[in-house]
Amino acid sequence: MRLFAAVLPPQEVARQLAAEVDELRRLPGADGLRWTGRPGWHFTLAFYGEVADDVVAELSARLERAAARTAPFELAVRGGGQFGHGRALWAGASGDVPALRLLADRAEAAARKAGVPMGEHRRYKAHLTLARSRSDVDTAPYVSALEGFTSRRWTVGELALVRSDLPKSGVPGEQPRYEVVARWALGGAG
Repeated sequence: MRLFAAVLPPQEVARQLAAEVDELRRLPGADGLRWTGRPGWHFTLAFYGEVADDVVAELSARLERAAARTAPFELAVRGGGQFGHGRALWAGASGDVPALRLLADRAEAAARKAGVPMGEHRRYKAHLTLARSRSDVDTAPYVSALEGFTSRRWTVGELALVRSDLPKSGVPGEQPRYEVVARWALGGAG
């Protein structure tokens, strides 16, 4: 299974972000970007790639422990930026970003201990991908428009393990499909 650990924004926050994205999509050149859909909006904590079925149970047990050791924290979607000369446009986060970063580090460590090859460790950058491009795009107007955006705050109360199925049809614009395969309460509650 192609898996990653994530924090998922609640529906109300996704609705607020969707209204902002609708405005972004009206900007000149927006049709040249591949916009992600609401079902795909998440803050990836650690991307695991293809994980062998016999490793998933150990990874899940370690993620459950990582969640239990992390207290719930406040977060909001705020602002934005780009990676790779405009190849990815994203919304950022505000609130207790250090706690989000700690949870990301724990999700990565859980995978390493479970035997999932993680490659080189990179410093975590909280981002929720809004659009991608196969070529360099001037994202300055989009990033500028996102500067004033802040969603309502919410309490992050769970860690999710998500399965990602890439499109196979070859139809332009088809999105990956995401399925939450497990959830664990933060702080051991619930």
